[in-house]
Order: sequence, then structure tokens, then C-alpha cells
Amino acid sequence: MTKMELVERVFKDNKFRKIPRTAIEEILNGTFDLFVKSIQKDGKFTYPGFGSFVLKKRKARTGRNPQTGETLFIPSKKTVTFKAAPQLKETL
Repeated sequence: MTKMELVERVFKDNKFRKIPRTAIEEILNGTFDLFVKSIQKDGKFTYPGFGSFVLKKRKARTGRNPQTGETLFIPSKKTVTFKAAPQLKETL
């Protein structure tokens, strides 16, 4: 699902409130901005019943260029992992 598909689905499901499509997009943008800020500040974001996003640090390592076979250095970096909540796993 793309961002615009999400906006459209929320727009179609808000039958009783009649929220404009642009307002829904702004709300979703703000929500995801808050997710990112929470992960940056606390190192995690948890939504009960859905799952947790956790900031992890990958160690530096050596890798190999698949085209040339040349060995190269891959520096350490931060990444986000997701762990699904048991309720989400049950529904899948």
C-alpha cells in the first residue's frame, strides 16, 4: 500500500465525520513524523496490538562487490527493526 492509497482508504472510511482528504493527509504525515521523532529520541516506538519499531546499530563489516568480487568496507550504521505484536501475528 502506498501513502496515497492509505489516505484514500482512511478518507473512504470516515463516513460520519466528513474530514477532507487534505486534512487526512496532514494528520497521517504528522503521525508518522511523531513516530520518527519518538524513535530518534527514545530509540523505540511501540503501538500496542500492532508491534514495536526499535532503533538498532549495525556493526561495521567487510563485504564483497557482487559484480567484481572486490572486498570492501561497510561502515556501521543505524537501522530500524520491527517486531510484530502477538495479536498482529494471530491475525496474519
